[in-house]
This record gives sequence, structure tokens and C-alpha cells, in this order.
Amino acid sequence: MFKNKTLLITGGTGSFGSTVLDRFVDSDIGEIRIFSRDEKKQEDLRIKHGSDKIRFYIGDVRDMNSVRPAMAGVDYVFHAAALKQVPSCEFFPMEAVRTNVLGTNNVLTAAIDASVSRVVCLSTDKAVYPINAMGTSKAMMEKVIAAAARNSGDTRISITRYGNVIGSRGSVIPLFVKQIRAGKPMTVTKPSMTRFMMTLEQSVDLVLYAFEHGSRGDIFVQKAPAAALYTLTEAVSALLSAPETPVKVIGKRHGEKDYEALLSVEELASATDLGEFFRVQQDGRSLNYNKFTVEGEDDHDPLREGYHSSNTRQLDVQGVCDLLRSTSALEF
Repeated sequence: MFKNKTLLITGGTGSFGSTVLDRFVDSDIGEIRIFSRDEKKQEDLRIKHGSDKIRFYIGDVRDMNSVRPAMAGVDYVFHAAALKQVPSCEFFPMEAVRTNVLGTNNVLTAAIDASVSRVVCLSTDKAVYPINAMGTSKAMMEKVIAAAARNSGDTRISITRYGNVIGSRGSVIPLFVKQIRAGKPMTVTKPSMTRFMMTLEQSVDLVLYAFEHGSRGDIFVQKAPAAALYTLTEAVSALLSAPETPVKVIGKRHGEKDYEALLSVEELASATDLGEFFRVQQDGRSLNYNKFTVEGEDDHDPLREGYHSSNTRQLDVQGVCDLLRSTSALEF
């Protein structure tokens, strides 16, 4: 499906975009456009790959004037540009709104106007039952996407959600590795916290699955195992042959949850189980509220729990070690 096509990746110099480049640059794809604000990271990727298939665009999703030229002639879009760090968004919530909400609207508007065939937008588990600014902005982003998908013409727009991505920027495992190698204790906010565990390669697999199978407004979630933070510390110290490394508990940061959810109770009740994935289809009902206030509608009983990191399959230390060894994002 990508043969001789043009793919645009917003936020393309991040961990996800770099992994997509590694997978696609030697394929029969026609062109890959990297759109981001960071000229240094663009230059690093340019030097790393040295491929004529890659074109770099300096711009910001907040600025429609920089988005439109990058979108011209594009077949497919992976929208990964976002502010993702929970504490940063908590202290600067309007910056999260400008990038995650307004920026997404710019990308979708430009894509629809340019008759892009398919758009896959990357969301996060923090959008489900959000308690922090980052999650709230991503939840609103999903509503913007759902609204755009209703009237997107020939442009098919879908969403992926995933949790903690091993080895991505800001993830805790590289921090543990750095602390152990520096002879320092591993710092943990709360040892019993659980987090979904996914490799960067699996995050790309999820986006490609949504790209191939998604219809208007669909949300896709990959079933993923989870682990408690104390299990992660034991696994990393075992892989680095440093089992005696102490763990320092520093307390929860602003806006942190004890566990993360990928599907709400209501979403899971209507989701389709596709084996390795869940699919939540767009609520395609009209906005004619007479149907609900006068005629009424049967409701279904939602399941008692959503899909979250404390009720999914839990990895033990060996399971985490095996998963960490499987990703190219980390070296042990």
C-alpha cells in the first residue's frame, strides 16, 4: 500500500518517527516527509540515513502556514506531533492545548483540504479518565479527530492509543539504566504503580494496523502486558548485573496515576475484540436529539471495568527482561 506513495510524519524527529524511518526508508515507498520544529534532530536523521527518499520540513503544527506546504501532494499522514511530558503540560496547560488540540485541528484541516487518503493520529492512555493537563488535552484532541472524521470527505481518519513505550524519550527505563551506570540509586515515584509495556516497534505495528484496517473515527488499542515499577527496577538491575542497586522512592509527581487505562468502561463495552487489538468504532449516530428525548433508545450494560494496566496480563521480572531485550531502542 505504500509503494510509490508519499508519507508525512508530524513530529517526525521523535522516537516514533525515527522508528518509522528505520522500517520504511529501504522499502518501495516513494517519499517520507519529516515535519518538526527541531532542526538539529532533522540534521541527525539526514546524516544517519542519507536517503533521497526523505525530505525535511521545518515547521510547527500550531502554524497552519507551515503545515499546508508540507501537506501538498501527500497520500498518507502519521500525526505524532504532541506535547507528551505530564509535568510540563501540568505547569503549562495552554501550551498543551495549542499543540495537542489546535495543532491537531490544523493537521486534519490541511489533510482534508489536500485530499490526503488516510490519516492515523497517535493518542495515549492518559486520554482515558484524564486527571492531568496532558491527558485532558489528548482527550480533547480525540474529540476534535472524531468531529473531523464525520465530515472528512475522501480522507479516512483513525486513532491509535498506547501506553508506556520502552526506550522513548522521557520513559523511565533509560533513566534507570543511566542511574545504575552512574552508581546512583534508581528513583521511583511509587513502586506499586503499573504501566503498560510496549516497544517502539510495536507502536509502529499498531499504527500500521490502524492504517490498513481503520475506518472513519475508529480507535485502535493493542493488547499489551503491564508491569509494576518495582518489577521494572528488578529487571533493569538484573540485565545490568547490578542486583544490589538501591531504589529510592521519591513520591508521585504532578498528575500521575497509579495505573493507566487504554479503554474506558463504556468503550470496552462496545469494542470489537480483534485478537491482538481492540477496535472502538466511531459513534455514528446523528445529532438529532429528538431520538433520545422523545423516542428513546435501548442502552447496553457497560462492563464493570475498563481495560487498564492493573487488569491486563502482568509481567514478572523475567518477562520484562525478555521484552527489554527484544527492542532495538535499548542496549544492555
